[in-house]
Amino acid sequence: MIIKQDIQAAFFDVDGTLLSFEKHIVPNSTQDSLAELHRKGIKIIIATGRSAMNLNEISMLPYDGIIGLNGTSCVLRDGTTVSHHAIPHEVFIRFIELAKRYDVAVSVEGNAGVFVNQVTARVEEMSRMIAQPLPPIRDLTQIFIPGETSQLCLFADNQTEIEIISQLPLLSSSRWCDVFADINVAGVDKGTGLYEMANFYGLNPSFTVAFGDGGNDIPMLRRAGIGIAMGNACDNVKDHADFITGTVDDDGIKYALQYLGII
Repeated sequence: MIIKQDIQAAFFDVDGTLLSFEKHIVPNSTQDSLAELHRKGIKIIIATGRSAMNLNEISMLPYDGIIGLNGTSCVLRDGTTVSHHAIPHEVFIRFIELAKRYDVAVSVEGNAGVFVNQVTARVEEMSRMIAQPLPPIRDLTQIFIPGETSQLCLFADNQTEIEIISQLPLLSSSRWCDVFADINVAGVDKGTGLYEMANFYGLNPSFTVAFGDGGNDIPMLRRAGIGIAMGNACDNVKDHADFITGTVDDDGIKYALQYLGII
């Protein structure tokens, strides 16, 4: 049985977990809770579909490392690389060909930002959802960096996503919303990122706690010692959690950490 003295690290998704989709801020209760974790010497790791360079909204939080781009780019807060899993260039070219065939918007995401091949209603909805400017339109073959780029996004419905990914066995897809799917190297996710960060710090993954709300958080919730779904999470995420807390705006992180005796 895990007790509060055993917890060595806490992992937090960003959008929908640390940041509210309604207010786009980190609640004061969450800021205070992470500060208390930090004082206790518990490692704080951000686990997100974003890149490590796109976390301005949570810059006030005392985190130690980042599982970025759904586990494909794990780094320390100072930028030191822990692990990296790039998409093969030939696979990217095939992905772009399929995107043209299906006439869907796609993006390349990395430390330089997010760039799209076209702006569609789904791209506009994504920008509204996370309160970010519309990504610039670029020739993505000029943006992709072989050996470095590790995340693409596909702005399509579930059926189109399945059809495209079925033709790309070296890639996998995950969603934290209905608007688009994140595309990464198969076999890499936030769960593998949790293991890689724990190994780097010499921590036991069984003595970790993880918070999330989207489908891409499920591997992390399953691999953590305690997986916690936010109250605003979809039912599928809640089904894979050990504990369900309140929503972001209802002080869900503080409630769970206090209820479980971690703070």
